[in-house]
Amino acid sequence: MNFSFARMLAVFIKEFQQMMRDRMTFAMAVGVPIIQLVLFGYAINTDPKGLPTAVVSAEATPLSRSLVAVLQNTGYFKVTHSGVSEAEGNALIAAGTVQFLVVIPPNFSQRLLRGERPALLVSVDATDPTASGNAIAALNMVAGQALRWDLVGPLRSLQPTPPPFEVRVHRQYNPEGLSRYNIVPGLIGTILTMTMVMLTALAMTRERERGTMENLLATPVRPSEVMVGKILPYVLIGYVQLAVILVAAFVLFEVPMEGSFVLLMAMIGVFIVANLGVGFTFSTIARNQLQAMQMTIFFFLPSILLSGFMFPFKGMPVWAQHIGEILPLTHFVRIVRGILLKGNTAAQVLPELWPMVAFVLVAGFVALKRYRQTLD
Repeated sequence: MNFSFARMLAVFIKEFQQMMRDRMTFAMAVGVPIIQLVLFGYAINTDPKGLPTAVVSAEATPLSRSLVAVLQNTGYFKVTHSGVSEAEGNALIAAGTVQFLVVIPPNFSQRLLRGERPALLVSVDATDPTASGNAIAALNMVAGQALRWDLVGPLRSLQPTPPPFEVRVHRQYNPEGLSRYNIVPGLIGTILTMTMVMLTALAMTRERERGTMENLLATPVRPSEVMVGKILPYVLIGYVQLAVILVAAFVLFEVPMEGSFVLLMAMIGVFIVANLGVGFTFSTIARNQLQAMQMTIFFFLPSILLSGFMFPFKGMPVWAQHIGEILPLTHFVRIVRGILLKGNTAAQVLPELWPMVAFVLVAGFVALKRYRQTLD
């Protein structure tokens, strides 16, 4: 049989019209590349600068002030807290408020002028080695050039190498800079996000496609009861997934567990419910399982790229950080890293918990409202 371009053209027109009628598929084909271009082109930055830094200075001398000024001039350090004690600085690192803590010891200038090479202590939150790697490298330059404009005249003899002072870097929570300490805790959140949203989104659409939704609507079950009943089984599945991930994290990757296991389980429960609420909302919007999968990808892509899991959160522009703060994965990554690596307490994770709780309430309200509209 000869190939007919006319018949082929007819099929082409029919398929194109059908594709245009399916707005979700068309949005998927056009929207995903645009999202990737914007995020990778503008939001992703593997060389973050302006990292929040706390300075503890036991003296207020021209040399110590010059040292702090040179640190900021590198572009990697932004002094957000000064005049704090060393204990307060360590608490700021534990809470994730600052990335670096610079300690200028007593008699630093005196010992430097005597040629004793005093030590400058720099503590760094190494739970995300990528975020601090280039900044730590910049410290070597600081040691050699920081005070070259101050050491002039009779002090010029202190300029040649070795530098007039020593920089001691203390990588807290991840002394060896192991990437798995950063990646494996974040994987808990990314895996749960993908599976929980997808499974719940498919649950309702599957019933609609199979025609069993009408049987469910004929029962006296209320919308809120349907929603909770649909979500609870997947909460259990989420904890099963969690058990597998945690066993692998502790046994295979030797990720430490510094904090409370009970607190970790509670935080994961809130996170699972937040993602299930999103999935339930998608299930009330999607007309079929394909659309539910497409919506899941639309939610998962920004979550994984803007949460600080793959790329340093501080390296993103302000508008991308604002979007990331809305997503529950952003706060969960901070919580799980804080509990596992830092041993954070309930009071320390509270600033990251309330945004997730607010997301749960909003997602639950939208899902319930959408489900009522579906019933009508």
